[in-house]
Amino acid sequence: MQLTPKLITHMGLMISLAFILHQIRIYHMPQGGSITLGSMVPLLFLSFCYGPGIGFLTGFLYGVISLLFNPYILHPVQVLFDYPLPYMAIGLAGYFPTRIFLGTTIAVLGRFICHFISGIVFFASYAPEGTSPYLYAFLFNASYLLPELMITLFLFKLLPLKNLMKQVK
Repeated sequence: MQLTPKLITHMGLMISLAFILHQIRIYHMPQGGSITLGSMVPLLFLSFCYGPGIGFLTGFLYGVISLLFNPYILHPVQVLFDYPLPYMAIGLAGYFPTRIFLGTTIAVLGRFICHFISGIVFFASYAPEGTSPYLYAFLFNASYLLPELMITLFLFKLLPLKNLMKQVK
């Protein structure tokens, strides 16, 4: 897909809206990760409207902006697994433009996998003594991404997505 002025404008608006919604935190985890008021909805919506390629690009840009404004850096590889890659995974939803709940769930699962890998490799030292780093990374990331998924699915249930998607194209 060609990056037209209209598409670039939509990307900028959705990135901005996602960033603003990310600031409305219901809960913020001690080592990062938040339950927000639907911050993934704009990025997912763009993926559903324009497909996975635009979703991946928009997620990458959002991840870089998130890194600039709220960095938590331990290692360069950790940066990849906590910022651009998990938000690029949101673009996976673009493969399911007519199956919003399935696409959203797969996208959040992709994001979870990135954070889970980062948790095992770079944050295992935060696990309580005697706790498996795998279990710790799983529970830590699930504790905020599962509620985030539920909020996102609820918001998609409320939004008139079919009408909105027609207006975008």
